[in-house]
Amino acid sequence: MHENIDRATSADVRRKYTDRKQRALEQADWRAIGRGAWLERHRFYYEEDWRYFQFLVPEGKRVLDLGCGTGGLLAALRPSEGVGVDFSPAMIERAKKTHPSLKFVQADIENVGEATEVEGEFDTIVMSDTVGSLDDCLDTFQSLHRYCRPDTRVIVSYHSRIWEPFLLLYIHLTTNQTARPSNWLSSQDIANLFDLSDFDVIKREWRVLCPFRLLGLGRLINRYVATLPLIRKLCLRNYVVARPRPRPLAGDLVTTVLIPCRNERGNIQAAVERIPRFCPDIEIVFVEGNSTDGTWEEIQRVTAAFPAIDIKSFKQTGKGKGDAVRLGFSKARGDVLMILDADLTMPPEDLPKFYRALTTGKGEFINGSRLVYPMEKQAMRLLNQIANYIFALLFTYLLNQRHTDTLCGTKVLRKRDYEEISRNRSYFGDFDPFGDFDLIFGASKINLKTAEVPIRYAARTYGETNISRFRHGLLLLRMVAFAFKKLKAL
Repeated sequence: MHENIDRATSADVRRKYTDRKQRALEQADWRAIGRGAWLERHRFYYEEDWRYFQFLVPEGKRVLDLGCGTGGLLAALRPSEGVGVDFSPAMIERAKKTHPSLKFVQADIENVGEATEVEGEFDTIVMSDTVGSLDDCLDTFQSLHRYCRPDTRVIVSYHSRIWEPFLLLYIHLTTNQTARPSNWLSSQDIANLFDLSDFDVIKREWRVLCPFRLLGLGRLINRYVATLPLIRKLCLRNYVVARPRPRPLAGDLVTTVLIPCRNERGNIQAAVERIPRFCPDIEIVFVEGNSTDGTWEEIQRVTAAFPAIDIKSFKQTGKGKGDAVRLGFSKARGDVLMILDADLTMPPEDLPKFYRALTTGKGEFINGSRLVYPMEKQAMRLLNQIANYIFALLFTYLLNQRHTDTLCGTKVLRKRDYEEISRNRSYFGDFDPFGDFDLIFGASKINLKTAEVPIRYAARTYGETNISRFRHGLLLLRMVAFAFKKLKAL
């Protein structure tokens, strides 16, 4: 039937499947003949789809593609090691010829464990347009755990159900074939399957409103219109990103508490005294930013006064909190990295809550929220509160994870995750003088699960704020535009 495909092998494969899946296999084998021409004819659509996959999956990962077809998506992800699995012998034959540097295995992904050629654990597992062909989606999702590490990301992409009649009609008109019966799952259906299969959904996204180039208009629509609130739910493609449901981390982890400080002399000793001993090994790192009130000298005095506490200090050579955070984290020895603002408006006594949220697996990027509990008087001006609420809504939309406060200074993550953010920093560049958005955007880019810890925001007891409401407010608006460009208008 097909060139270079052993007929007996194909017949043996078909005997394994239900009648429904046999029809799907026959159609897949038939479509494999013209797959290259189909991809070329619809190049714009696949470029738009694969572009977002490339955003979700950094180059150089170990990737397993289940339902790989002829391997175009897997090749586009540029993995260090790529393994593609498909039940169609014809598709696998063409994948091997087209992408000889990648590994392709003919197997039913619902029983991929029977394929001895697929071994080990992967950084990323992708399933694009695959769930529609499955007989049992739940069992298939549950079987993925054998290929997962705790930090593995699973990405499932599928068509929106809104587009079902148009897709069926288009396939009939362009191929003169009746599309096989498929499962039509919404992104919420897929998220529910993940939940039932002991996966933790990180985020959902909707992309590709226009599947055609339209003389360049299609690209503009997909970049600037398709991702807007409400409109994005009309998009053709749904994406759901998940991780294996976490287990508590074993043992106590070495923790570094980084305290950037500028003109905070009156808070240095209080910071050291008020940090609880929430794990056996805590390192405190001060990064001093060219103060004029004797902060550096106070740090040296406090360090000498508390010899039993591991305190380190560094003078900042650059400017801004973001530069201080990068310097401090580069010197940190902890497995867990924490930021504590030296103004102590976030009570140091709350740091154990952040530690527990991280080590119990509630999140991989722990962010403080000042906007849940009532604040002390004078802690934050009304205009600042209103602006923070607005920015929280905007960033929840931009990041596809809930954020109630983007400017709380306390943020906590694993050192290994910070190093991954650093390796991907070139995508965003050196854009953030605060340091908050460098971490927030970076965590979103590498698909870390965000969790928020509410805190009782206190009034400053020493010194004056380094924040300018209007100048920094304008900078925040620039951050929103920057985030839209880098996270939405891809």
